[in-house]
Amino acid sequence: MSEHLERLARTPFFADASTPLLAMVADASQTRTLVRGDVLFNEGEPPDSMYLVTSGRIAIAMSNPIDRRESVVALMEPGDLFGELGLLDDGPRSAMARALERSELIEVPFGPVREMLESDPRLLWNFTRLLAGRLRAMDEVLADSVFLDVTGRTAKRLLELANGSDEFQLPVTQEELAGMVGASRERVNKAIASFIRLGWLQQQDRTYKIIQRDRLELRAR
Repeated sequence: MSEHLERLARTPFFADASTPLLAMVADASQTRTLVRGDVLFNEGEPPDSMYLVTSGRIAIAMSNPIDRRESVVALMEPGDLFGELGLLDDGPRSAMARALERSELIEVPFGPVREMLESDPRLLWNFTRLLAGRLRAMDEVLADSVFLDVTGRTAKRLLELANGSDEFQLPVTQEELAGMVGASRERVNKAIASFIRLGWLQQQDRTYKIIQRDRLELRAR
């Protein structure tokens, strides 16, 4: 489909592919529509496709096998590509993917992507850059868990979810936010309450307004 081809061509991963090679990949792809709560794949499942988000948000999460508590390790938004790791080693999914809201994805099967990379090995550099970005993001998450306390991580995640706006609606539940912070919901709520008490933040239901961004940014360092 030409729409798939155009969307894939705008991603760094596929941007340098020739039109015939990209058309082969696009023709084999299909649109997937998910509603909130739908699980795209589970941790440990065998992989056969990668995905491009065209609308909505997808949480990439790992769960504790003992208490089943989730840790949201990444949030995939429109334009983000994910699920590519199994293309390299055919290993099982390292995390699960779940829709946080109604979402539309392009499902790209591994087979045509492998053919594309074998036809033009130079495109492997795009794959390498994608994986390097993943590694840098995980390094940052690890550093946050070591150097920031729960209050600092909460401030950082709120700023990320605000995406530069001073007023925003929280796109995740309190439980999901806690998973992104890597702490209990009670401790995250306590951190938010402290921001409100200090006058840095205002909250009305799921709508937040940043009053003192510089204070939040300082607390997030």
